[in-house]
Amino acid sequence: MATWQCIKNCGACCHLAPDDRPDLEEYLTDEELALYLSMVGVDGWCVNFERATRLCRIYDSRPRFCRVEPEIFADMYGIEPEELNDFAIQCCHEQIEAVYGDRSLEQIRFEQAVGLRSL
Repeated sequence: MATWQCIKNCGACCHLAPDDRPDLEEYLTDEELALYLSMVGVDGWCVNFERATRLCRIYDSRPRFCRVEPEIFADMYGIEPEELNDFAIQCCHEQIEAVYGDRSLEQIRFEQAVGLRSL
């Protein structure tokens, strides 16, 4: 069974371009939406994402919409804890493909890490 995990040196989720996420208002509060939009750089990437190292500068204090946790996904998206694994895998897969491509190193590494692809 595939098991979701975040992979290092990816950062696909840090590509925040609002045009790619037209439903933001459906799951973010007004305050969160304002924060989200303030974090989007001119290139569509989060201003807190260090592109050279692919690390988040505010990881320990990142907003809830940047966290993959059962309570948050239940509240924001209505995803039950037992559905989170499959939902997170699907979301990451789609985001990595959109940002880097379906045959990118990031996609291959993610698929290997979660158990969708063998080494």
